[in-house]
Amino acid sequence: MSKLAAIITVIIVALAAGSCLASSRLFYLEAQAVARFPFSGNDKSVQWYSMNQMDVMQKPSLGFDLVQRLSTETGDWGMFAVQARLAYDKTHNGNVEPQLYNAYLKLKPGFGNIWLGHNKPAFGLASYLDNHGTLLQPLSMYGFGYDRDWGAGFYRDFDWGNAGFSVTSGSGMPLYLKGNYQVSGRVSKGDLNQQNYNFGISASYGKNLQTMGYHQIFDKPMKVFLIGADASVTRDRLEYRAEIIRKTEFIYNHRYDSWAYFLRITANVLEENRLKLEFQYTCDESNLRLSPGLAYSLTQDLTLRLTGDISRNLDHITAQLYWYHKL
Repeated sequence: MSKLAAIITVIIVALAAGSCLASSRLFYLEAQAVARFPFSGNDKSVQWYSMNQMDVMQKPSLGFDLVQRLSTETGDWGMFAVQARLAYDKTHNGNVEPQLYNAYLKLKPGFGNIWLGHNKPAFGLASYLDNHGTLLQPLSMYGFGYDRDWGAGFYRDFDWGNAGFSVTSGSGMPLYLKGNYQVSGRVSKGDLNQQNYNFGISASYGKNLQTMGYHQIFDKPMKVFLIGADASVTRDRLEYRAEIIRKTEFIYNHRYDSWAYFLRITANVLEENRLKLEFQYTCDESNLRLSPGLAYSLTQDLTLRLTGDISRNLDHITAQLYWYHKL
């Protein structure tokens, strides 16, 4: 994380800490063990990450999740959230990588919700999907948008659905200011919790820096235009999620168009939905992934997850123990 990003985080913490007459907070500790067992290629040694060594999800780590409600005697006026980890990464000095996910202040002025800091941009399925601790990831983790970005956003719930808008740095997990930016918007119909469905359309445009985790791939911002549609539907014990994104990039005055597709089906079984059986399909111009998976709640705080890649026979299996405990 850059020094400027750290300074912004400290400022947000100071604003939250000294501003409320009455408040309530939620504080969780998390820990995870992650191992990937490859069956193809020359190197079949155990890999201590789920997707890529340079990416942020998932690695053996310790972390916390803080949500602080801000209120006065007349009611709530905002919320402050921080979610961070210390992860094992052998490419870093000391083999430890600090990871900052949520770090934002949300205000409720009455006509909607405004957030400032490090949060999810208003684009696609990833803007409302909770994927912080999971092995299966949406298209934002495959180069089609950002899972988190630095900036500001606005969203509002309506009787018919939801609308959101964000202006962010276009650099992802780290914060860089090199003429890069991203403007995103999403409009959706339906309420997944009350009506069991949500359908959305999104668009995004900007000069983005290509990053993977905290690693910058190219130094020069590139013009990127994204347009997408997503859907989430629940029926009894089944969950369906789908997304399609078209990405247009301008690299050194050359235009490149690509498509990405996503489908996930989840079956919730056993009492209290303790076992989730999942199958995920993701496809872009160069990769096809077929990923079966399961998530079993061993206790209220401890979850076992397994997933694999069967697009070319059985390429690998990834195992995770994830502990999330409320204090």
